[in-house]
Amino acid sequence: MATNDLMMELQKDSIKLDEDSEKKVVKMLLKLLEDKNGEVQNLAVKCLGPLVSKVKEYQVETIVDSLCTNMLSDKEQLRDISSIGLKTVISELPPASTGSTMTANVCKKITAQLTGAIGKQEDVSVQLEALDILSDMLSRLGGMLYTFHSSILNCLLPQLRSPRLAVRKRAIIALGYLVLTCNGNIFSELMEHLLAELKRNESTSTTRTYIQCIAGISRQAGHRTGEYLEKIIPLVVRYCNVEDDELREYCFQAFESFVRRCPKEIGPHIPSVMGLCLKYITYDPNYNYDNEEEEEEEEMMETENGEDEEQESDDEYSDDDDISWKVRRSAAKCLEAIVSTRHDLLQDFYKTLSPVLIGRFKEREENVKADIFCAYIALLKQTLPIQSWLHASDAGGKEEIPLTMLQNQVPNIIKALHKQLKEKSIKSRQGCFSLLTELANVLPGCLADHIPALMPGIIFSLADKSSSSNMRIDTLSFLHVLLCNHQPEVFHPHIKALLPPVVSCIGDPFYKITSEALLVTQQLVKVIRPLDKSCTFDVKPFVKDLFSGTLKRLKAADIDQEVKERAISCMGQIVCNLGDHLSGDLPPTLKIFLERLKNEITRLTTVKALTLIASSPLKIDLRPILGEGFPILASFLRKNQRALKLSTLTALDILIKNYSDSLKPAMVESVLTELPALISENDLHVSQVAIVFLTTLAKVYPSSLSKISGSVLSELFQLVHSPLLQGGALNAIIDFFQALVITKTANMGYAELMKQLTSPIHSSPGGASVTLHKQAYYSVAKCVAALSSACPKEATRVASQFIQDVKNPKSSAAVKMLAFLSLAEMGRTMNLSAQKELKTVILEAFASPSEEVKSAASYALGNISAGNLKEYLPFMLKEIGSQPKRQYLLLHSLKEVISSSPADGLKPYVEDIWALLFNHCECTEEGTRNVVAECLGKLALVNPSQLLPRLKKQLSSGSPHARSTVVTAIKFTISDQPQPIDVLLKGCIGDFLKTLQDPDLNVRRVALAMFNSAAHNKPSLIRDMLNTILPHLYNETKIRRELIREVEMGPFKHTVDDGLDVRKAAFECMYSLLESCLDRLDIYEYLNHVEDGLKDHYDIRMLTFIMLARLSTLCPNAVLQRLERLIEPLRATCSTKVKAGSVKQEFEKQDELKRSAMRAVAALLTIPEVEKSPVMAEFASQIRANPEMASLYESIQKDSASLPTTESMDMN
Repeated sequence: MATNDLMMELQKDSIKLDEDSEKKVVKMLLKLLEDKNGEVQNLAVKCLGPLVSKVKEYQVETIVDSLCTNMLSDKEQLRDISSIGLKTVISELPPASTGSTMTANVCKKITAQLTGAIGKQEDVSVQLEALDILSDMLSRLGGMLYTFHSSILNCLLPQLRSPRLAVRKRAIIALGYLVLTCNGNIFSELMEHLLAELKRNESTSTTRTYIQCIAGISRQAGHRTGEYLEKIIPLVVRYCNVEDDELREYCFQAFESFVRRCPKEIGPHIPSVMGLCLKYITYDPNYNYDNEEEEEEEEMMETENGEDEEQESDDEYSDDDDISWKVRRSAAKCLEAIVSTRHDLLQDFYKTLSPVLIGRFKEREENVKADIFCAYIALLKQTLPIQSWLHASDAGGKEEIPLTMLQNQVPNIIKALHKQLKEKSIKSRQGCFSLLTELANVLPGCLADHIPALMPGIIFSLADKSSSSNMRIDTLSFLHVLLCNHQPEVFHPHIKALLPPVVSCIGDPFYKITSEALLVTQQLVKVIRPLDKSCTFDVKPFVKDLFSGTLKRLKAADIDQEVKERAISCMGQIVCNLGDHLSGDLPPTLKIFLERLKNEITRLTTVKALTLIASSPLKIDLRPILGEGFPILASFLRKNQRALKLSTLTALDILIKNYSDSLKPAMVESVLTELPALISENDLHVSQVAIVFLTTLAKVYPSSLSKISGSVLSELFQLVHSPLLQGGALNAIIDFFQALVITKTANMGYAELMKQLTSPIHSSPGGASVTLHKQAYYSVAKCVAALSSACPKEATRVASQFIQDVKNPKSSAAVKMLAFLSLAEMGRTMNLSAQKELKTVILEAFASPSEEVKSAASYALGNISAGNLKEYLPFMLKEIGSQPKRQYLLLHSLKEVISSSPADGLKPYVEDIWALLFNHCECTEEGTRNVVAECLGKLALVNPSQLLPRLKKQLSSGSPHARSTVVTAIKFTISDQPQPIDVLLKGCIGDFLKTLQDPDLNVRRVALAMFNSAAHNKPSLIRDMLNTILPHLYNETKIRRELIREVEMGPFKHTVDDGLDVRKAAFECMYSLLESCLDRLDIYEYLNHVEDGLKDHYDIRMLTFIMLARLSTLCPNAVLQRLERLIEPLRATCSTKVKAGSVKQEFEKQDELKRSAMRAVAALLTIPEVEKSPVMAEFASQIRANPEMASLYESIQKDSASLPTTESMDMN
């Protein structure tokens, strides 16, 4: 009891011991460790932990000395308790980062004693304990023991030949921890020793141990093992062919760790390793699989006659001695590693590997079969087409081939699996289902012809009473995927057999099964009666079972939340698809929905279910619940939950559309009062959905509009004048205004709406600065044009009014700008040729003192011309030719015309425009050249087959200006949508990319910008050329001394680096390639350049920090191998100090750099196993020890916690 009290006291922070009492306590505790009573000993050991941090260093050394001596004692109990004591002390020692010397000294003491104990090899159990404690210490504090590393190595190596396997095993673990922190010399000494021993091969038993050891080392420090692989692999391959199953197993485990840990170095050896795996995965010397097919009938007979034939004739050999399964299992795991890491070999895998794996699905050992399934699932996961916009443009290319190869192998897969679905073994059935699930996801529809073969197995697993609950859940989730990914017709013949077991699963007492079953039932309802096409299948016989099974769960109040929600969704689907068969059951069911709507936990799901029912083409009668339900829905618009607001608005929208005749004005009013609060710039998406609802009201239920209070409209106008309005919300507002004006509601006619829209601009005093944001002018102009197109009678008058506004010398710049923008938007859709003064007014505005008015006039001319090419385009081309001063603005107008006109309309003018643009492509003004380039690029899209070769011809032109214009033009032909020009571009983009080697710096810069655009928007254009392009790209990342010059500014000298922009562009390209072409990069070569970038100029360092953060999630292993070289520049950045007298900008710049560097560090720290790296551990402790760095790191941790996704920045 006294010891227990002591422990309680020691755990308090407040306790302080003086020297004398320290001595007494330590002496007493060490004595208690030798107590006769086991419990007292246990308590004494527990006291050691808290005691270590409370007493002085020399006392800890006394404790450790005594424990080490006791460890070598001949009493077993004392040895055990001492080794537990030592482990406790080690785990309590303060880590290296706190800078305390105690830890180092204590460790040195322990290490010296332990290596002695291990080396003596007298008592195995002492050795085992000592090895265990050594491993503990190396893993936690390895870096501090560096002085002992070589003695530890010399003590561990002989243990690999110990007669006891347990000793060898622990020595391997200890070596694994040693290689994490030891220096290069010790590592190479260890590897040389292992290689020499492997070559000597004195006995199979030691060879096994050495191979295990190499595998263990590569698992812990793969980045160091890589350079030795050339020597290791041939040896391991040689031992695979020795007749020793355990040795073979270890060989394959070693291969697996090389494949995962040294992906680059193992590359050349993959074919030979794969060949071995394929050979040994079928290695089963003691079993005859040959005549399986004929044997099946005989097997049936055999099992009935009892197992008498099993008596072996030779007594020497029994099945228990057969460990060939271990070889097969390790070969399967190695194949899985190869498949997961080498996406580029997919086609080879389908040729060679897939048939072999399918042939092995008949494996008799359960554990091996599970690993074979895992390897095949890994292959399927690699085949999954990448569902992203990046690769959408690659469709029809390389992605297709593996899928076709897989499609051809589906029949063999089903043939190999379908019998196993009825086997007794649950594990192998689960394996089959997870493989089939993955297959159905990768190739939707591929199992359509095989449903009859699969159904008996599915039904067997659902109905089988002996199945575990997990087995049923797996079966149901496979069934769900199957139903979602295939056409409904293929299931119709099987519904009769399939439905009863699924419905009985809905009634299962285990909530997870119920929940999965409801999900399947919901999908089944869609399959039985798809609403989107006519279907002859008769659903009548099944409605009752489906309905009553689901209803039972829908009514129950005391069930799991997930089951409640899924029951509501499932019943919603039943009413939506089968409502016309429910007759009398419908009203009571709807009443239950109403109850669920009132409950906070289930209301969101119910709103979604009601939306589904209301949109059903069966016109379900919802009158019983509308009266009570509508006000409840209206009240949801007040709630804070955003998802609920959005779903409710969608539901109301559908209800108004389909049930307007059953609604009373009072119901609609209850909703209208809630709307003003939803329309605001704070949440544009909610605003958009609310406005869409208003538009529906205006179309379907116009009488309610007179009740729209001024508040809804005033919120709307505020939103139109907001700088944030754009995209979907703006289009919704435009639609609403058009619908509203047509209803001719009082006080909301054309004139009133126009007045409200333009009043803030007209009311701003004479020449006062513009109060609204530029974006607001565009929004207002679009709304004006929309109203005018809805009321064409008013349009001409308004257009004339705008022209008068512009002519009036008293008009402010804001009024003129709005007038031009409105004319632009109107001119797009209507013919303004009646306005005779328009051309002169626009040309006069080009001379306006206000930049805003100039650009609005240029925009107007472009859009009006696009609406009426015949009238305006020849005029514009003539002006461009004759007015050099206004060229820039006129070219902008031309750009608008080319961007927004349909190709057919432009065709007659292409030659004239082309000739005109080419006159200007050597202009000295860069801004003008860029506009010319954009026009050329967009014009090339009109007639690519003719115009692209002309651009290519210009590449050989002598003037660098012309070359840069042409390359920039190509940048504008690349868009992220598929275009007819793509095929032609792919053929000739190589010629344009040759400008990466252009002697002119500026041409190289624009070539990089074009390359970046291709890598970002349409990677398929450049993926296959990367081998030739990358050397030139990397070449541009180097600092060029000859481009750095000194400029004298008064008394100061200032260095200017002309090559900076090009380098920046090159690094931006590298970043884009990470997202789109990672599989085509040699990541180690890539990292070399990232490493240089980390030491470059401020802008480039910022970029490379972001790249590093991205790399640590995309290819952590490669980054781990380079950690030492990457950490240094990060550490340098994080610990720089700004000179005291520097300007404010300099401080801000450094802060931003440090933040960015620290973000990269935080990303590196998320790599698994990074903490094992000594450099990283040391840097992390430096961060913790330095208050400034620590607080920066914490603030970054907080930022990343609040962001939903990892920070992937867009460089465009």
